[in-house]
Order: sequence, then C-alpha cells, then structure tokens
Amino acid sequence: MKFASLLTFVLSATCASITLAQTPAAPKPGSSSAKPAAAAAKPAAKPAPRKAPAKPLPPPPPVLAEADADQLAATEMAFLGTYDCEFKQSISITRNTTPGYLDVAWQRHTFTMKPVLSSTGALRMEDVTGKTLMIQIGNKSMLMDTKIGQRLVDECIHPKQREIIEAARAAKAAAAASGITLDHGGLGIEPRVTAPVTKL
Repeated sequence: MKFASLLTFVLSATCASITLAQTPAAPKPGSSSAKPAAAAAKPAAKPAPRKAPAKPLPPPPPVLAEADADQLAATEMAFLGTYDCEFKQSISITRNTTPGYLDVAWQRHTFTMKPVLSSTGALRMEDVTGKTLMIQIGNKSMLMDTKIGQRLVDECIHPKQREIIEAARAAKAAAAASGITLDHGGLGIEPRVTAPVTKL
C-alpha cells in the first residue's frame, strides 16, 4: 500500500509539472509583451501620390498677315453658318477677329482660313497652318487634309447652296422643255447655255 501511494503521488506531481510547463506565463504589467500584437505591427506607409504630367501648352496662334482687297472680297463670298455634311456631320464657318480671315469648325477642331477665289469661280479657304483646305463650289463644299491628300468630310451643303441646287434643277427642267441644253462645266458653277442645233 505504501508503494502504491508513493507511485500515485509521483504521477500526480509529474502531470502538474507538465501542465505548468505548457501554460504560458502571464505578462507582467508594463512590459512590452503586454501590448496587443496588432498594435505592435505598424501599418505600412502609403506611397506619396504621383503628380499628373503637365499638359503641353497649346501652340501660339499664327500671325495673320493683313488681308488685301482680293482677300477681303473673297471673304464676302463665303457662305457663313452651318453646313450639313455626309454621315450626319456638320461644319460651321464664322468670321475670324482678323478682317479677311474665316474660322472653320469641324468636330473639335477650328481652322483659321484664308479665302482665295480661283479662276473657275470656286472659293478656296486655305488653312494658314497648311494642314487643311476647304473648297466651296456652287452645289457643295468639302474639307480636305492637304498632308495626306484626302477628304475629311464631303457633301457639305449650306442653305444657300441648297437654294442654288433647287434653282439649277428648275432651270434644267425649263431648258429641257424648251430644247436647250445647260452645260455646267463639271463644277456646277456658272452654267452655260447651249442653243439647240437646227437641222437644215
């Protein structure tokens, strides 16, 4: 019986020692280990915000030479206002603040133009920067890219041009009824009348 009691006491003491070894010691007040782990870990510093790159400054407006009498006269021949163009686009022409020049607005672009009257009667509006060219003839206008030699927008018709088209149709119908042929010379400008040939 004494041996059994002794064995029981030894086993109890051993289990108590193992339990105490596995139990973490309570932190002392004021020690650094008493602080929560989350508080010990500092949040990562946020990177400084990057500054957006500065936008390039727009080029200065071109210096416009003083218009001569021919240029001023050509300016008066331009149809001011809005043109209805192909693919539901539009062009607007207004006077520039400098006499003898026009501003042609298309999409988000505005071109300063110098009007020049050609020998055929067509009005050329030449971009002072050399990028574009607008041509106004009797029945339509068009805007061209002179760098690549292509039309930017075509079939632009001003209300006055529409009146010219209707007048030309009426004149053609009246001439056909009288046996007269109208020759428009290919541009719809200043139609010429050709009298019917009388057979002998």
